[in-house]
Amino acid sequence: QLQLVEPGGGLVQSGGSLRLSCTASGDTLDWFVVGWFRQAPGKERERVSCMTSGGENTVYADSVKGRFTISRNNVKGKVYLQMNSLKSEDTAVYYCAAEGSDYDCLGPQRFDYWGQGDQVTVAT
Repeated sequence: QLQLVEPGGGLVQSGGSLRLSCTASGDTLDWFVVGWFRQAPGKERERVSCMTSGGENTVYADSVKGRFTISRNNVKGKVYLQMNSLKSEDTAVYYCAAEGSDYDCLGPQRFDYWGQGDQVTVAT
């Protein structure tokens, strides 16, 4: 059973940068599609980014494209989200997630494994 742990979010000034991390345990990360989601109060959960298991395909939401970068280190069991040029609209609880199927990140897909979520607050 794959488990995902997010050590923490953070507080950052508008225009600043923050890197989120997620640690996988219980299974190797190599065979999992990984993604980042976020949810702001009163809003539905939004998929921020998705990366295929081999890194062949990476997809970003329009709201973050050009500012956020997803990456992974399968040896360390780590998933990262580098967030640059942060805006107040980026304030949300961020979740890392993983899916064991051969998902290409190009359409809707259920993710079976989730981190606990981390609060990211962008101060204006």
